[in-house]
Amino acid sequence: MSTSKKRSQYFQDIRHLHRILAPIMVLPLLLTLITGTLYQIADLVGKGDVFGWLLDWHKGNFGRLNLDVIYPFFNAIGLLVLLFTGISMWWHMRRRPSKRPV
Repeated sequence: MSTSKKRSQYFQDIRHLHRILAPIMVLPLLLTLITGTLYQIADLVGKGDVFGWLLDWHKGNFGRLNLDVIYPFFNAIGLLVLLFTGISMWWHMRRRPSKRPV
């Protein structure tokens, strides 16, 4: 297999991984972002004890479904993979020579 075909296949694999993982990671990342921000605001105005449930959700404790041991790692690994694949796709697009009409 030629180098250009290997590079093209690598780029397709990266895009495929990014397309699969992005929709899966949207909900946990948004939930973490929103609950962390809202809890911080509540804590700043002195109501942090009333909104402790936000901190529980932020950490991955959803009542009977308690994921607080793996939830931060799930978010971190997912975000790192999305970051790596996104930067790889961006870098690949940057390196492609532009075709100028003559």
